Amino acid sequence: MAEEFTREERSALAPYFTDLDGPVFALVNLPEVVKGALFARYSRSPKSLRRLFLDEFLGPGGLEAAAGRGATGEAGAQRAEQLFERVFVEYGDDSVAQLGGVHLACEGASNIMTKVLEWGRLMAYLEQSTRYIPYDDRPGGRYRYHVPAELTGGLRERYVATLDRCFDRYHDWLPKLRAFFEAEFPRDPAETEGVYRMTIRAKALDTLRGMLPAATTSNVGIYGTGQACEQLLLRMRAHPLREVRDYADLMLIELRKVIPAFLKRVDVPERGGVWSSYLEETRRETRDVARRLLERGAAGRHAASDAAAADDVVLTDYDPDGEIKVVAAALYAVSSRPDAELLELARRTTADERNAVLAAYVGKRLNRRHRPGRAFERTAYRFDVLGDYGAFRDLQRHRLLTLEWQRLTPRHGYVVPEPIAEAGAADDWRRVMAESAALHDAIEAAGLPEVASYAVSMAYRVRFYMEMNAREAMHVIELRTTPQGHPAYRRICQTMHRLIAERHPAIGAAMTFADHSTVALERLEAERAAERRRAGSP
Repeated sequence: MAEEFTREERSALAPYFTDLDGPVFALVNLPEVVKGALFARYSRSPKSLRRLFLDEFLGPGGLEAAAGRGATGEAGAQRAEQLFERVFVEYGDDSVAQLGGVHLACEGASNIMTKVLEWGRLMAYLEQSTRYIPYDDRPGGRYRYHVPAELTGGLRERYVATLDRCFDRYHDWLPKLRAFFEAEFPRDPAETEGVYRMTIRAKALDTLRGMLPAATTSNVGIYGTGQACEQLLLRMRAHPLREVRDYADLMLIELRKVIPAFLKRVDVPERGGVWSSYLEETRRETRDVARRLLERGAAGRHAASDAAAADDVVLTDYDPDGEIKVVAAALYAVSSRPDAELLELARRTTADERNAVLAAYVGKRLNRRHRPGRAFERTAYRFDVLGDYGAFRDLQRHRLLTLEWQRLTPRHGYVVPEPIAEAGAADDWRRVMAESAALHDAIEAAGLPEVASYAVSMAYRVRFYMEMNAREAMHVIELRTTPQGHPAYRRICQTMHRLIAERHPAIGAAMTFADHSTVALERLEAERAAERRRAGSP
């Protein structure tokens, strides 16, 4: 689905984009603030990045008038590149690769692949959102989903036909669901039409997203250092999916146009080749040994799995002395005593004394961005989560924690949002889920289990774990329980907060912006605030 540009548009784009035809390209000759603004706008626009740039960032009084073309200077860029290459290649200093970064756009990537792109900690991502962008259009005559190259013949035809029906039902129900919510939540005469319209649309899109398959494509904006890009490519080149490996090849071509010195070893057989082979071999061997162990004791483990599945969020590991250790850590920077002595002192304090230390350390937080210091990193929590794939996609993007997930399958069942039944869409919802599961099983039976995940609808549940220290837990929980958040991940993070507060009351109490309220129209207050900002009001 390559986008066509006129000769004049190509001329305007050429100074700023490394490729004008393919789905992967980098941004060049642009101030960092322009790149950031462009990617921020990108996450809420259905347009491709190049089209968005033409429509909203160029033109009279725009970027060219402010900065001019070629503002970075080719000679200066060449000298810098030569310096990096000499240090990086001759001295082998990997840390130098942290000094050069690039903005990279990856368009038309499936929701399976976006999770691969967003796995690394040391990168920044913005992804096209199913909350703000409807997927009921057919650019180029087909819906926006990925068709795996691994599928051929009748199985490929069945895949396309099944996903087309899924998107057809999504297309049919989107206006119906908007009308349903308009009837259920009539507009207050004091509410502006714009705020009301965007709130209702977000509610309908949030509710329906579970119908979409994991093959649904998205656009992802990435910013990363040369080192982070190298690590990403090494992992992608070892991935079992053809889509991921093909994108790795495209990304390497485009990244070498911007930061070639940092990526010299990626496809060198005795360097990056060996590295990628190592990743591939360890994954395969771990899978094989796991299969033998699980098959040997399948009955007992299956029963335990079923019992755990009754709870969406399980706190599987935490330190009973976590609060005491956080108190000791809070005292460390404001004293001259050794760590062990402070820990013993914290053990001897009363509950009121420990609460007083933490109250002083946390202070009077005016908003959720005011977070205490690193003493809260002294204890951690590990949660085993069974949630729908849509919620997982949002939680997976948190990077300052450890998160891994199992392959997406229909085995854990699916969720049905309450409004789906109330609006009369339950039968179509169940049909989509049943066809999705049947297609998955057919692809899996053909010996393509990884490919089969593309067919699974996002309403199906996936198992993943999140392990994080208390400081990151505060960030995740307070951010993801805000009233404008999606109900699915709000429930998960509200449960996390309750489980932490049961074990560590003072730490739970410090998370003052964890929101346990029930919200009917999630985006209402956020849209009101956005309108006030547009109007220049506080």
